[in-house]
Amino acid sequence: MSDAVDGGNAVDAADEGRHASEKDVLWNESWYFDFATADGSLGGYVRLGLYPNQRTAWYWAYLVGDGRPLVAVRDHEVAIPKGRTLEVRAEGLWAQLVCETALEHWSLGLEAFGVALDDPADAYRGERGDRTALGLDLEWEAVGPAQMSAGLPRYEQACEVHGEVLVGDERLAVDGWGERDHSWGPRDWWVMPWCWTAGHLSGGTAFHAFRPLIDIPFVSGFVLRPGREIETVERFEVHTELGPEGLPTAATMGVGDLELRVTPLHHAPVLLTSPEGKVSRFPRSLCRFELADESGWGWTEWNQPPAAGEVSGGA
Repeated sequence: MSDAVDGGNAVDAADEGRHASEKDVLWNESWYFDFATADGSLGGYVRLGLYPNQRTAWYWAYLVGDGRPLVAVRDHEVAIPKGRTLEVRAEGLWAQLVCETALEHWSLGLEAFGVALDDPADAYRGERGDRTALGLDLEWEAVGPAQMSAGLPRYEQACEVHGEVLVGDERLAVDGWGERDHSWGPRDWWVMPWCWTAGHLSGGTAFHAFRPLIDIPFVSGFVLRPGREIETVERFEVHTELGPEGLPTAATMGVGDLELRVTPLHHAPVLLTSPEGKVSRFPRSLCRFELADESGWGWTEWNQPPAAGEVSGGA
């Protein structure tokens, strides 16, 4: 772990585990893990979401990279894991998340069959593609302190990521960077657009930011520079250009004092349907970030609920 000092939003190690649910039907608890290799040629993300009041769990695993199709594993009808574990099983799917050392080290395993999609927008059109095996054996190790979001039961942590990815008959080594987050509480994907981003630059700076893309004065995030105290972000401005199917093609972001040019290179979107049948589009993209003479990689998501309008905004 780095020598960075916590900036005041410390996380209790006990919060790494599962939390008691509330009565809201949209109450969920989720764990996200994403990664990109040091050269940005390969990346992916995993989300496990528990929905106890709907008696189901959602499991996502997505892999993207240069010259390869999107590989998607998505199942919204997974049995909720028993006890306090984070191990899930379903047809063609076994996965587990393990907290090896609280606030420092998590491991992730996956053995599953997904689909390979030549056009990422096919994720919005029934996910019809070639059946493809996907396996993950990856470790997330902290490079800075976990940071609780302002006013939300959610925290984020920048990490080194290493291990192996198995896709089809390929075995790919991973040695790069990523982000992990853990949140619990009601989450309505269908009511409000938002943008979330996290990345790591070549000079060693890691960053994260989140904001609604409507006129609400809320921003959460951090900037972590090598050897310096983690800085809480109070400014996150994002302006996005959208292409076909609402997939982002370019963006600019102001994260604290970072002025970033953002190029979404590989999309891994999800179509989200509410219990009442509302549909939200959720593009999540592996991005290249550029800042002066630095560049780097990471992930950005844009939630696009019904009638959200243009997905752009500024603080």
